[in-house]
Amino acid sequence: MTATAPQLILASQSPRRRYLLKQAGLTFAVIPSTFDEDSVLLANPADYVKTLAEAKADAVARQYPDSWVIGADTIVTIGHAILGKPGDPREARQMLERLSGQSHVVYTGYAGICNNKHTRFSDAIKTDVQFKNLTKDEIDWYIQTGEPFDKAGAYAIQGMGTFLVRRIHGSYTNVVGLPVCEVIETLIKMGVVRMNAENPKGLAV
Repeated sequence: MTATAPQLILASQSPRRRYLLKQAGLTFAVIPSTFDEDSVLLANPADYVKTLAEAKADAVARQYPDSWVIGADTIVTIGHAILGKPGDPREARQMLERLSGQSHVVYTGYAGICNNKHTRFSDAIKTDVQFKNLTKDEIDWYIQTGEPFDKAGAYAIQGMGTFLVRRIHGSYTNVVGLPVCEVIETLIKMGVVRMNAENPKGLAV
């Protein structure tokens, strides 16, 4: 490990993923990937998010071959449709109306790469989410908060959008943007991080 290379890098500009890893006690640098997501063709949702997570991590890992780099990608699906981030209030309304009273699935792919160790891992986790029946006034109010516009599926379960969700089956943090249990479990199993006896509030890298 060189003096200037971070030991652990999150290859994402998502404040939600950053928050989740900090809450888990990890110390890391944030270096967002510039990988062109549009270059990956849509496929099976789990394979799609895993491929994107690997590509994002790989783009940063090439610049920091001594570091462990974590990449992730999240999508919302309902039926055979993938709901991305709405570009305007009209799209946000269409998405929220479609999700109202229905179950949908959130997939997050995650990947870890260390090029100089010739080691990598990746997987995809799914969570089933059930929305309450939304009234027009509820949708109007939620759109006016501005929260839907940088979120896949036009909602944030960890924000004001928490009131939209009736129940979930699976990982809550997966819906936020990163399946923390699985990511930390894998990092520990592979020896990337360890329990820090001297600092019970954090994990050692």
